[in-house]
Parts: sequence; structure tokens; C-alpha cells
Amino acid sequence: MATTGLQHVAAMYAGVVAPPLIVGAAIGLSAADLTFLTGACLFTAGLATFLQTIGVWKIGARLPFVNGVTFAGVAPMTAIAASTHDRSDALPVIFGAVMVAGFLGFLAAPVFGKAVRFFPPVVTGSVITLIGVSLLPVAFGWAQGPDPSARDYGSETYLGLAAATLVVVLLLRRFTRGFVKQIAVLLGLVAGTLVAIPLGVTDFGPVADADVIGFPTPFHFGAPQFQLAAIVSLCVVMVVSMTESTADMLALGEIVGRPADERTIAAGLRADTLGSALSPVFNGFMCSAFAQNIGLVAMTRVRSRFVVAVGGGFLVLMGLCPVAASLIAVVPRPVLGGAGVVLFGSVAASGIQTLVRAGLEKDNNILIVAVSLAVGVIPITAPDFYHAFPQTARIVLDSGISTGCVTAVALNLVFNHLGHRRDAQDVTHPMEAGEEIAAAR
Repeated sequence: MATTGLQHVAAMYAGVVAPPLIVGAAIGLSAADLTFLTGACLFTAGLATFLQTIGVWKIGARLPFVNGVTFAGVAPMTAIAASTHDRSDALPVIFGAVMVAGFLGFLAAPVFGKAVRFFPPVVTGSVITLIGVSLLPVAFGWAQGPDPSARDYGSETYLGLAAATLVVVLLLRRFTRGFVKQIAVLLGLVAGTLVAIPLGVTDFGPVADADVIGFPTPFHFGAPQFQLAAIVSLCVVMVVSMTESTADMLALGEIVGRPADERTIAAGLRADTLGSALSPVFNGFMCSAFAQNIGLVAMTRVRSRFVVAVGGGFLVLMGLCPVAASLIAVVPRPVLGGAGVVLFGSVAASGIQTLVRAGLEKDNNILIVAVSLAVGVIPITAPDFYHAFPQTARIVLDSGISTGCVTAVALNLVFNHLGHRRDAQDVTHPMEAGEEIAAAR
């Protein structure tokens, strides 16, 4: 039970620590605060996993379901940080928005299962793809070094470290199997850090300064602040997160031989949203299901929810041990960048996999994907596109995930739900002629 639980932690560890690293770097946190934030996210991920696996009352799917910090919130949170005049207020604003979004999501959990038909694969696939695409620039920035203003930013040394880490991860994924293959990203981070030591790029200061035992002090970064634009942005993320969790519960239910019904989905979403609402108290972010662990359940055939609960226990212990959390702060940014290419690219690839099941032979679905992706990449390809809008509006508009999700949902309603719906076979591509034009020819 202990070893299998650790395997679940290893499979998700890089995914848990990446969001606090990205957001913390965007805010400009010190190494000590970054270590604290990472430990807090590990701690709250463990608590959310307990809620999901063990369950309390009508809370928790009681499936081998691992919860952790969702990638969906990273881009909106960095947009919030960028729009906050005083960077010391960025985390309190983010925490306040997460708490409100979690509370509202908890209230909506019983009815969300019925509304999930408005989030078919064409919507969820578009959003998941946008999540990965939005995060890839972060990996590219890491690969160039820790300080964009430094003279050696983007040097051959930094890019070489990133490339070496990427190659190690790819080789491990190609030539190993089982447990080693599952933790290829983690082993790549270790290998890249070891290579960086003789190059003088690695800084062990965070480990030396960290305590062996600590506790994520509630509201360490200040009392939560509640700003409407930030709340709206993360409420959109909460809808995306709940949609992903619903899909993951359906998939996991099939794997373990206990199909997830409406009651199970509602209980699982309550755990997700309650974990998210409580997470900011201990300085953590929004929590959601980790899909990679569902693959681990299928591969190992160990379907006990108590094994995953043990993994949640390990996450809590790691969160209570600042030294363990500080180890990730030792990893040089270029090494993180090399691993991030695989990690974030895999998120985009999983979105593409979902789109494959979306029925893209239908002209309506192609248009939904085309427009929502185009709207979603605006903040990446044209960062100043919304410069004339008020600063509060830009918190939402500068998040491609938020705008892309809203666009996909709205277009899906217009094309696939409202009014008369044409037969899907009339047109197979938006650039091809319809029946009337073809008949005229």
C-alpha cells in the first residue's frame, strides 16, 4: 500500500509543484516564499485527496481519485498577478477569488451533473488544448534562465540544460517501462539538476535555509481580498475544472468497475470545490482531479481508494516538511523549462485527444474549435490586443483559457442546442460547399 501510494505521488508530483512555481515566479516571490507556497500546495492537495477518497457525508466520490492544483487556473492567476499594482496583494486577490469560486462551485455541484451536456468533448477538448498551449510560453521562458534582464538570459548554457533535460525525459519514456516510465519527468528534473551543479547554475540556499518541520500558517501572505474581475475569471476556471473532473470520474468509474452515476459525480464535485474553497486558508490554489493518476490505476490494476488515500497522506507529510518542498526550488529554471515542454505539451496533447472524440467531421464542431482556439490564443500571440480595455476587464480578457472557454460554450449552445439543427452530414468542413451550392453547380 505504501509503495503504490508513493507511486501515485511520484506520478503527480511535477504537476502539483509546477503551478505554484509559475505563479510564484510571476509575482516575484523570494526563494523562501516560493518554498512555502510549494509546500502549501502539497499539503492542500493531500487534504483534497482525503476528501475525495475517504469522503465525509455527501462529499467525496469514494473512488481512487487523486486531487491536486489544477493547471487550468495558472494562466488566469498570472493574469491577475500582472494586473495587480502592488505585487504583495496578488496572492490575497487570487486566494479570495479561489475561495468564492470554490464556494459557488460547491453549491452548484448537485445540478452540474445535469448541465454537463453543455460541455461535450468539443468544448472540453478546446479548453484543455488551450491550457497546454497557454502554459508552453512559460516553459520556453524558464529554458532561457531565471532573470530576463540578465546578460546570460537565453545563453547556450541555459538552453543546453533545457535540451539535455528534455532528452533525458524522452529517453526514459521511450526505453523504460512501469514505475520508472511513470516518473520520467521527475527523474529528468533530478538528472538535469545534477548536470547543472558543475556548471554553477544550481543554488542549494533554499534547502539550507528550510526547516525540517513546519506548518503552512493560515493566510501567510495576507487576508484574502475579493475583486469582482478576478472572481469572474476563476469562476470560469472552476466550471472548466468541474467539467474535467466529471469526465475523469466517468472514466475512472469504468476502470474500477463502478460506473459513476449522478450521485457519485455530485459527491465528487463537492469534494473538488470544497477542497478548493478551503485550500486558500492554507495558502493553496484551486484543486481538481489528476488524469495521469487514472492511467496509473488502469496500468497497475490496483483499484483500492485507500491506496490513493495513503498517497494523500504522503502529500500532507511533504507539505509539513519544508525541506522536502524546498528541493524543487533547487531545480534550475532551465531544467524546469526542459521538463515543462513535455509536461505542458502533454496537457495540450490530451486536449487534442479529446477533440478527436468530438466528431470533427461535423461542420458545426469544426467552427466551434476554430473560433474558440483563435480567441484563446490572442493573449499569447498578441499580448497587447486588449490594451484599450479597462484594467479590471483585462484580468478576464488576458486569460486565453477564460475567453476560449466562454467562446466554446456559447458557440456550442448556438450551433448544437438552440433552434433548428441541421443534419451533421450536410457540410463536412466550413470551407466546403453546402447542399444548396452543390446542387446549383
